[in-house]
Amino acid sequence: MASSEIELTKPESAKHKTTVEALYGALAIGNSDKVAKLLASDLEWWFHGPPSCQHMMRVLTGESDYSAFPFRPRTTTALGDDCVVAEGWEGAHAYWVHVWTLKNGIITQFREYFNTWLTVREVSSPRWEAAGASHTLWQSQPSDRFDRSLPGLLLPI
Repeated sequence: MASSEIELTKPESAKHKTTVEALYGALAIGNSDKVAKLLASDLEWWFHGPPSCQHMMRVLTGESDYSAFPFRPRTTTALGDDCVVAEGWEGAHAYWVHVWTLKNGIITQFREYFNTWLTVREVSSPRWEAAGASHTLWQSQPSDRFDRSLPGLLLPI
């Protein structure tokens, strides 16, 4: 089977995960043309954390260089058909989570959480309505989770 045939049979969630990983790769080598092709021109952005830590948005807008804060995802996880979560930490005081939403292979929404524990829960499925409880899809797993206290957020999708 040719590699293009393999790509065609890949589930949408795996394709989206590959797209997000390609974005981090393009940022790391400074390939702004590829970055622009992966992002919607009207990218929606949300941020939670100290205002001085809006690192990714500074990189995406060209305000700063990727080397100023090189995001290196430690985990990248596809959730459902349209969402990808990337998580990483740089040193002892910088823990981040990025939640990317994609439509037709293009990143349309970006949520950046800095020094914040995040739990992603599915709240729209019939299982949740029937059971009266939500289903946790993903939780923060920072390397130093027992050594510090950070605010926590719940992201319903």
